[in-house]
Amino acid sequence: MQSEVAGRVIRIEEVPVAAPPATIAEARALLLSYGQFIVSHENVAGFCFGTLEKEAASLPLSYIERNGGCLLARADDAAVGLVAWREIAPHTWEMKRLWVAPEARGLGLGHALTQAVLNRAIAAGCKAVYLDTVPAAMASAYRLYRTMGFTPCPPYNDNPVKGIEYLVKWL
Repeated sequence: MQSEVAGRVIRIEEVPVAAPPATIAEARALLLSYGQFIVSHENVAGFCFGTLEKEAASLPLSYIERNGGCLLARADDAAVGLVAWREIAPHTWEMKRLWVAPEARGLGLGHALTQAVLNRAIAAGCKAVYLDTVPAAMASAYRLYRTMGFTPCPPYNDNPVKGIEYLVKWL
């Protein structure tokens, strides 16, 4: 998908296993930036950066092996956004790691990346997409999810992070 926003060319691309090493390195860097942001918030003290480092080391396989994938957003060819997803049950996905670099915020990339995952879920015959978030640390993302139709739901995993909220979007 390609569009233009505020004079910048925006492109969203899937990160396949056979992606060029530079593309995978860009995706890993964004994933680790997400992790650094998360651990900088005391509200999210249960987040394990070591697990995220392992996830990043095997990106995109860490999602593809679970019937998911990873998308990269570019603004004028610079990698500035990331989102991933994985299957958690038949016809059910979990969206993970939505991150837009600070210099690219305000371009609608969070919405575009989330919508791209939802579109893929619909095309794959999914019935729901779940996610978890910490509104106190990620207020903008939380507002985005709610405006896109995600609603609170019971916990679907045993995430130990304090202040976590679970959301679902029925498709």
